[in-house]
Amino acid sequence: MDGTTTPADDPLARERSHLTASRAALRAMREDVEALDIRDVTANWVNAAVLQHQIDERIKALADLSDTPLFFGRLDYLHAPGAEQAEGAEGEGFYIGRRHVHDADGDPMVIDWRAPVSQPFYRASKKDPMDVGLRRRFGYTGGDLTAYEDEHLSDPAEAATTSKLLQQEIERPRVGPMRDIVATIQPEQDEIVRSGLSGSVCVQGGPGTGKTAVGLHRVAYLLYAHRERLARTGTLVVGPNRSFLHYIEQVLPALGELAVAQATVDDLVAHVEVRGTDDATAATVKGDARMAEVLRRALYSHVTMPAEPVVVVRGSRRWRVPAYEIEEIVRQLLDRDIRYGAAREALPQRIAHAVLVQMERAGEAPDDRVQDAVARNAAVKAAVKAVWPAVDPAKLVLRLLGDAEFLAEHAEGLLDEQEQKAVLWAKPARSVKSAKWSAADTVLIDEAADLVRRTPSLGHVVLDEAQDLSPMQYRAVGRRCTTGSATVLGDLAQGTTPWATRGWEEALAHLGKPDAVVEELTAGFRVPTDVITYASRLLPHIAPGLTPVASIRENPGFFEVRGASDPDDVIAACRELLTREGSVGLIAADPRIPDLTEALAAAGLPYVSPGEETTQSTRLTLVPASLAKGLEYDYVLLDEPRAIVEAEPDERTGLRRLYVTLTRAVSGLIITHAAPLPTQLT
Repeated sequence: MDGTTTPADDPLARERSHLTASRAALRAMREDVEALDIRDVTANWVNAAVLQHQIDERIKALADLSDTPLFFGRLDYLHAPGAEQAEGAEGEGFYIGRRHVHDADGDPMVIDWRAPVSQPFYRASKKDPMDVGLRRRFGYTGGDLTAYEDEHLSDPAEAATTSKLLQQEIERPRVGPMRDIVATIQPEQDEIVRSGLSGSVCVQGGPGTGKTAVGLHRVAYLLYAHRERLARTGTLVVGPNRSFLHYIEQVLPALGELAVAQATVDDLVAHVEVRGTDDATAATVKGDARMAEVLRRALYSHVTMPAEPVVVVRGSRRWRVPAYEIEEIVRQLLDRDIRYGAAREALPQRIAHAVLVQMERAGEAPDDRVQDAVARNAAVKAAVKAVWPAVDPAKLVLRLLGDAEFLAEHAEGLLDEQEQKAVLWAKPARSVKSAKWSAADTVLIDEAADLVRRTPSLGHVVLDEAQDLSPMQYRAVGRRCTTGSATVLGDLAQGTTPWATRGWEEALAHLGKPDAVVEELTAGFRVPTDVITYASRLLPHIAPGLTPVASIRENPGFFEVRGASDPDDVIAACRELLTREGSVGLIAADPRIPDLTEALAAAGLPYVSPGEETTQSTRLTLVPASLAKGLEYDYVLLDEPRAIVEAEPDERTGLRRLYVTLTRAVSGLIITHAAPLPTQLT
């Protein structure tokens, strides 16, 4: 039912009144927190600072965003949830929103969308109403409630229909960063969002299937369901680049979640400054999982068996630990397969224990303090330094990439001669600081660092655009969730690196989550039918095993391919798209960006770069094709498809990059070209 025609009792007015009262209740909740006096409840300044930080975070979480609906739906149950389903039992109504709001008596006015009682809002249907009599959706203009729409799920006489408000929300023009989809989550998405914390999930989803939003909403759900545990262990969202992270950064705060860290893989492994680049061959070899074994061999080559005994002098007594006994200790530590650094720290204690055994046999009664003192003895420390020396991870990689003999020794049987030659530096660097490290090198250093000292693990990690990671990058991310779980998001068809993932089973094994459940999303909510159908012509050439995305959009959008003889044609098409409501992305091959920058400046057409926020007055973004992944615009002007393909090192990667750029549009796409289109599109 459309709220524009109001019955005599004016239900729309009642819903607006509830919205006003809910906003007032939220404001009161915030004021209660702001009024807290912690002076008499904190023992010291440290406790006071911690508690004040928690209060400040709570105040932020209770912020009322004026242009964000406080609730977007209502459920009227036939019976009280959780109560015995007795005939005549009185049902209850619940307003579903982004966060919980209660009145002065503690009674709920808005229920958090993550609560169990809210689940039927997303999953109930005519076939399975889940004891819901009425599901009501609300329409908003800005922050004002302007319409409602009812579904009587338990009424067999009412036919199932597609929600117009739901379609309008999906297709609503977007300006600025990514917004949450909490009002439009579909049943298949909700199953993934509410999956448990203990298991890892991999979501294969084509363009516009909402995989990124699903991953972010799953984090929000897990923080709701397991808040104490994740507060201790932490959560992290890993994205492909800074532009992407900036684009998604407002989603979780809009849901009241402020404690989730965001980073790129490069951020995670930033042990040294990146000042160099690799060619595709070198980067592919460095990213291969075999490099992990090369590094392990190189590291443990520093361990040598003792040739001399250790003699510890204490007072007038001399205690001698023979070389064969120390060798036995060393071999035991190697067999335990513990971290290099942990084993090195254990070695002096093991040697000291051997001395204490001799002391006890001689009739002495040494305690732990004596053992610690022996472990710090100069002779013991000298033996440890000779047998199990300290190794700096960056220096290890420096030597491996700069010393052909050292690399050959430890890569034997793993890397062939050509692969070794590909990763070796033409000119060895003198020091860690002077080396021109590449992004792939930092991943190797991170691997070496983990071999020396265990990387701290988080409770949950979301890895987006995962298809572009190398095996070594998967290992780097996996180290951050060895004791936690992961949500892996990606699309095999959008892999645009030479080392792109071939299949999720292999990728999940490198991540350390081989038992993760793989879910596939094929319903397209973002890309119009005509656009996704055209882009799917590339699938047989780039990912033949994948199911094409099927758009569920009622609005087909518009799609057009135009010849463009010069930049003026591109500028004219930009102006045309800017007459429409919403954001516009001009996407082009990276080498063409300078020319387009000049053309836009000459035409006096303002624009922003990816990651910069658009405004109503500046709605155009100039996007290099290499940065388009994960971004979306209401309208896209795609410049010279063939140039996008030819800018990549090989045709398959180029076609995948083209597939990415073709699928960034939400409402319409114009393709302009002077060169012939790639044959795979025609």
